[in-house]
Amino acid sequence: MDAVRSLVLWFPDWPVTALLRETSTRQEAMPIAIVHANTVVACSDAARADGVRRGQRRRDAQARCPRLEVVPDDPARDQRVFSPVVAAVERHAPGVQIIRPGLCALRARGPARYHGGENAAACAILDALAEDEDLPGVRAGVADGPFTAERAARAARADDPVRVVPAGAAAAFLAPLPIAALEDPELAHLLSRLGVHTLGGFAALDPVRVQDRFGPRGRRLHALAAGADSQPVVPRTPPPELDREIPFEPPLEVVEQVAFGMRIVAGEFVSGLGAVDLVCTELRVELTGDRGERSERVWLHPGSFDAAAVVDRVRWQLAEDAQNRVLRSGVALVRLHPEAVDAASHHQPAIFGAGPDERVHHVLSRVQAMLGHRSVVTPVVGGGRWLAERQVLVPWGDRATATAARARPWPGSLPPPLPATVFPQPQPVDVTAAGGVCVEVDDRGDLSAAPAQLTESGRRRDIVSWAGPWTVDERGWDAARARRAHRFQVVDAEQSAWLLLCEDGRWSAEARYD
Repeated sequence: MDAVRSLVLWFPDWPVTALLRETSTRQEAMPIAIVHANTVVACSDAARADGVRRGQRRRDAQARCPRLEVVPDDPARDQRVFSPVVAAVERHAPGVQIIRPGLCALRARGPARYHGGENAAACAILDALAEDEDLPGVRAGVADGPFTAERAARAARADDPVRVVPAGAAAAFLAPLPIAALEDPELAHLLSRLGVHTLGGFAALDPVRVQDRFGPRGRRLHALAAGADSQPVVPRTPPPELDREIPFEPPLEVVEQVAFGMRIVAGEFVSGLGAVDLVCTELRVELTGDRGERSERVWLHPGSFDAAAVVDRVRWQLAEDAQNRVLRSGVALVRLHPEAVDAASHHQPAIFGAGPDERVHHVLSRVQAMLGHRSVVTPVVGGGRWLAERQVLVPWGDRATATAARARPWPGSLPPPLPATVFPQPQPVDVTAAGGVCVEVDDRGDLSAAPAQLTESGRRRDIVSWAGPWTVDERGWDAARARRAHRFQVVDAEQSAWLLLCEDGRWSAEARYD
């Protein structure tokens, strides 16, 4: 198959660009390095001026540039920020294929015919990106096949950002390039040991011998080196536009005014998902203030969001932001984004009416909508050393993040079986010895006498058996929050079991085993 004329757009140092665009900063003068596995994968111009290069070890890069800001690699961020850029390219030249974040290709024939030439088409797209998306410095390459076009884009200069390789000249253009341009380190290392250092030298080898020695992949790379790139450009199918946003001019400062203005947009948001047989189960609400402040939160729903539930989440987020003073000016823009979607068929009502779970969900959702986000809570078991702090109340519909904390190791926590009755606040009690003297525990956990009686709520109980102490030391490095207590388990004459604490010489009941 003959190579198809392809136009490739290369966005240099895209991970750095994605980081700056997502954080809404333009600190190009700051030396930044994106690091993966302690290796620099991208760096800013300022870092490059100080000697930082791709492929360097992290410590070497920091040695060359002590003020270097090191940021972990985030492929999800790169893809997320690149998607709007691809959509902008599609507005001027449809049929874009994403090779990877920061690199995309499209067939050159259509744009070239419209703009009167391949060079003119590439320049028009670059000018549009610089003007609409504020993306100067993008390079473009046009050649036979995406591989050669990518090499041409990387060979373009800042003062001449478009490089066009004439039809049929791909092999001559690729010949002087180093063998590392194939982006196969293992093959490049082996060929270098064999004395083959350029793509032209590799292309001159016998294809049959290359097939026998390196297999199908080697044969494919041999064809690329020879300029015979038969891989076509496969345009992506643009995803449906599911986001919705509404600007307010002038900005609104009253929560109910914003909620009222959101009703139509919320309905369009839910209808747009329904048009593609989807429902939203996680909703991202982004609020932008008149002074540029941003508030962003992901809301969950036990079932799926309808228009009223979307408006409620916007209202609750505004109320919390007002309480925490996140937005200090009026709301200028509200954006709705479906963070997670599900097939609408999974959320259809039952054939014979709603079951008990659906009715409970409906009632709780209505109460929550009327009284507020934290008006309906569900208890979950969280993490911690003290029983009272392990009881976590989560608003209805939110993800129970306490489950992750429960899985962490908690040295000093009480092992199962746990008491059935946990007092919100430890109940004061007295523990005395046989002679009526109060039992004391020293710093080493030694008792002054064996416990004989427990006095709880004015009622004296005889202790028939006891075990302990188990010392709990918490935050010993922080004098203000340090806590040291001794736990005991006791059983009284009525066969009631108690979990007692002795802290700073005072006794209390933490829980009771029912």
